[in-house]
Amino acid sequence: MTEIAIHAKKLSKHFADVTAVDSVDLDIPTGQIYGFLGPNGSGKTTIIRMLCGLLTPSSGDVRVLGLDIPAQAETLRRNIGYMTQKFSLYDDLTVVENMQFMAKIHGLAGADAKARIDELLDRYALRDMRSRFASAMSGGQRQRLALAVATLHAPTLLFLDEPTSAVDPENRRDFWEKLFDLSDAGTTILVSTHYMDEAERCHQLAILQTGRLRNQGTPQALLAQLEDRVVAVTGDNLRQVKEEALRLPQVHSAAQQGLHLRVLLRRGTADAASYLRSHLSDSTLTLSCAAASLEDVFVASTSGGDKA
Repeated sequence: MTEIAIHAKKLSKHFADVTAVDSVDLDIPTGQIYGFLGPNGSGKTTIIRMLCGLLTPSSGDVRVLGLDIPAQAETLRRNIGYMTQKFSLYDDLTVVENMQFMAKIHGLAGADAKARIDELLDRYALRDMRSRFASAMSGGQRQRLALAVATLHAPTLLFLDEPTSAVDPENRRDFWEKLFDLSDAGTTILVSTHYMDEAERCHQLAILQTGRLRNQGTPQALLAQLEDRVVAVTGDNLRQVKEEALRLPQVHSAAQQGLHLRVLLRRGTADAASYLRSHLSDSTLTLSCAAASLEDVFVASTSGGDKA
């Protein structure tokens, strides 16, 4: 039986008359990378803060690492790491000074602290910049420092709130390789993102919108469950074709990607390409069925009756 690191039942949070999180259920397995995928304002950060014990839920039950939250939040904090979306270390301290300062906060001292810092300087390629001020580091370098600090005390659970929002694709890829190293070593990781390529890397995903859980599962399972159909359209005047397609009742969304238009048709459309061909006015268009992507899953899960 799979061990569960995080269990939440009907988790909700209200701020005055605003519902930030609405009755969310979660069961996150130990040792996996679990992603929260959603736009800004979808409730990702609010959920993370409640699971950490930093924010008290309005209602619902939460158990993290076998502890009742928020009642046992202080005990939990010794076993978790938290990397915020915004760089939260000290710009006027060097790399090693930031690490030494945070080591003291986590109760590491003397030879143990030095050994752990040396280990992480090597693991995250920070040794050559150990004397550099944080303010002089690039986005990718600051990200590596933040991850090193978040894992100084070897937490069993790591919360990452949009950790790669300010770094380039190469550094994002390298960062994710480090996350898989941690996961392979047994660390459970909860990461929020709005990047589709990052979502595809997660073992499991929760798709969030306006505080509600719209869908969840492995990326492969979510793709397999998608009943909508995708058609690629090539030809002239694709912007006009898009507007025409969006007026059709069976069309869920349409978006241009390079030289073709990607059209998502609702479930129940038996022959999606033939349906489009019979309803679009330009007979010279080339239409072909296309494989669904995680972006299509996201659109189908969150758009409701809206078209985009």
